[in-house]
Amino acid sequence: MKIRYTNSISEISHESLEGFFVGWPKHPSSLTHYEILKNSFSVWIALDGERCVGFINALSDGVFYSYIPLLEVLPDYQGKGIGGELLSRMIQALAEMYAIDIVCDESIESFYTQKGFSRLVGIVKRNYQNQGGPS
Repeated sequence: MKIRYTNSISEISHESLEGFFVGWPKHPSSLTHYEILKNSFSVWIALDGERCVGFINALSDGVFYSYIPLLEVLPDYQGKGIGGELLSRMIQALAEMYAIDIVCDESIESFYTQKGFSRLVGIVKRNYQNQGGPS
């Protein structure tokens, strides 16, 4: 398996984004997923041939602050270092920012702390009825 990494979504189509958001009761369609990536400040994608097997995106003001809302690797590709490589590439892409924030489940907190992130108190609001994106 030779994984290739790119920060250009022009190398993928929405059809190559199937299989993500495992365990979500409602998840974005592949078209909405593509729009999320297209409208992000920064994106990194992991490809196995033409198939997208992982991605990370960041939102930002482009000056001071950035937020990483999504980092996902397809289940069959997890545990192979792909998520860590995507995160490392994104950290490098955002190196000039003051803040790089992530909100994650406790079960994966150690993944991020091993990469230099610190636990902070945060408050979030989720509109779960919108979890799948626009109708």
